[in-house]
Amino acid sequence: MKLAFSTLGVPGLPLADVLRLATTHGYHGVELRAHPEEPVHPGLDAAARTEAAAAFKAAGVEILGVAGYARVAAPGDDTAVLDEVRALVDLARDLGAPYVRVFPGGGDELDDEGLAEADAIAAARLGVAAEYAADRGVRVLLETHDSHRTGAAASRVVGPVGHRNVGVLWDVMHTWLGGEQPTASYAALSPYLGYVQVKDIAGPDDTTPLPLGEGALPLAECVEVLSREGWDGWLCWEYEARWYESAAPLPGLLGAGREHLARLLNESA
Repeated sequence: MKLAFSTLGVPGLPLADVLRLATTHGYHGVELRAHPEEPVHPGLDAAARTEAAAAFKAAGVEILGVAGYARVAAPGDDTAVLDEVRALVDLARDLGAPYVRVFPGGGDELDDEGLAEADAIAAARLGVAAEYAADRGVRVLLETHDSHRTGAAASRVVGPVGHRNVGVLWDVMHTWLGGEQPTASYAALSPYLGYVQVKDIAGPDDTTPLPLGEGALPLAECVEVLSREGWDGWLCWEYEARWYESAAPLPGLLGAGREHLARLLNESA
């Protein structure tokens, strides 16, 4: 498996510094958070996109994906959501990134009828986005998050879409918080799995990010099931420092984090 980290852990950091961190600590790739406060986002002009792609290529670091904030299950007009997804897909194509991350965003505490409606809205939008993404060589991934945090919930959306350019990003924290064990998450997501976001937290009542291996998340079990099933994709460390002022700075943790993941991979081989 290849290892990456998300720029969510180093918000606003210039690309040259992001690449220095990746090469210094032995990461194969980087997930780029696509927000206007970041160096790379959908508002970037063509020249800046070309420059960013060239910088990654020169450093020998892959751009794993573009982490957007489109909410495909949210109620309301389809046009604005699809325009947001298309802009993210175009950005990924220009950067040479294979994946775009989107959120469900269907709402909190939905009843069965509300969930069914959110599923249908998301599937319809992703079906439209899939054709656009296919023409650009990009795959749109629905993250296990918010209204669809488990593998079972995410698969209810992407299964009916039935298109190879739509899949799922497995965030191991959200499936765990949703009460789903890694074996069950993988079983639900394996036909659609794009890549896996790893992280660590103290527990369900405290999601402040911790160094990998110092919290409660079942990272060893997740890696073990991926290895056992022969999955050979990406593990991306999403350290959510942007939302937690008390979190230790990510740069000082990257080396130990890579070593922890390497140990888990060796132990599960």
